[in-house]
Amino acid sequence: MIGHLTGILMEKQPPEILLDVQGVGYELLLPMTSFYHLPEVGKQTSLFTHLVVREDAHLLFGFAQKTDRTLFRELIKTNGVGPKLALAILSAMSVDEFAYAIEREELSKLVKIPGVGKKTAERLLVELKGKFKGVKNNDFFMQADHLPSLSMETIATAEPSNEAVAALIALGYKPVDAEKMVKKVSKPALSSEQLIREALKAAL
Repeated sequence: MIGHLTGILMEKQPPEILLDVQGVGYELLLPMTSFYHLPEVGKQTSLFTHLVVREDAHLLFGFAQKTDRTLFRELIKTNGVGPKLALAILSAMSVDEFAYAIEREELSKLVKIPGVGKKTAERLLVELKGKFKGVKNNDFFMQADHLPSLSMETIATAEPSNEAVAALIALGYKPVDAEKMVKKVSKPALSSEQLIREALKAAL
């Protein structure tokens, strides 16, 4: 199991990055809450990781904080929640925000996340409620869905708004909805990461 990586950030296209670790390039998928903490391309970064092994692929997920990875692991233990949906949940909310929504039983917030219907939200409440006490200080507490792959070479030169739309689609939003979300918050000076952050914030 690969649990942690430190290397040079070679490419980043939400939600995917390429990390050079002593000459070996690792492709990782990150929730947007971790993506926001990444340095510029060419800089060194460290990530906690989780490897999902499937018959047709090995998918490596990266997280800025250990608690993010812990929540990811807890989420994919929940019936009906695979890595793709867990990635969408962690992109829409920080660990603290998700814990608050669970403890306060805020179904309305949970169902706004793509892929989280009422039944899934209720299941999350039942299985996770009460598990978040001391989440900041403790490491509180693996079925896989298909994750769409993004070609970083083909969209590296895309406009920030197009990159933001592509990232939202990869996180499970419908193309039409993703375009509307980005258009709603679009400003000329915003980067793709800032557009994604604002679009996800507005969606909740």
